[in-house]
Amino acid sequence: MATLYFYHDPMCSWCWGYRPVSDQVMASLPSNVQLIKIVGGLAPDSDAPMPENLLEGLPKAWKRIHELLGTEFNFDFWTKCKPRRSTYPACRSVLAAGIQNHYDEMIDAIQRAYYLRAMNPSDLETLELLASEIGLDAEKFAKDIRSVEIEEELQRQVDFSRQSPIDGFPSLVMDIDGQLITVTRDYKNPQPTLDHIDRLISGT
Repeated sequence: MATLYFYHDPMCSWCWGYRPVSDQVMASLPSNVQLIKIVGGLAPDSDAPMPENLLEGLPKAWKRIHELLGTEFNFDFWTKCKPRRSTYPACRSVLAAGIQNHYDEMIDAIQRAYYLRAMNPSDLETLELLASEIGLDAEKFAKDIRSVEIEEELQRQVDFSRQSPIDGFPSLVMDIDGQLITVTRDYKNPQPTLDHIDRLISGT
């Protein structure tokens, strides 16, 4: 059994742009490939306002992704919210939701809240609201997201990401007999990725 690692961050705009293709890739994986998702943690906890260079740069990145891929963004976020460079809370919330078997649902909820609903997933209040909206046990989620166990798992995945042959998020890496190999990523077409995976499995 080969393993495909998918490295992501729920507040990564390129991950949002890649969603239509990554969903197709994951739905089309061969039966002998195990998928493991890794939250890489773009930015650690911070209560500080987002630096000016990012306040200017990130909306431009959103616009570029929209122009390249047609991805929808709600730019009201930049006027309605108080942006912070802090994605670890969102990463923890995905891990906490995973305990209740809602990992993917939480990723989707965070991305839609951030990019379409002009909500700030750096805020625990937002994450707790999203947990309730997707039907999680709210009390358990609130406890888990603040737990030592979730923090330790986040740090383990962040460390693993930093040791992996990736160039940022999103990234794909195959583990073939203990060797980590970067997988082709195409933001518009799932087929180059699926073809590369087939070649890695067959050894060609």
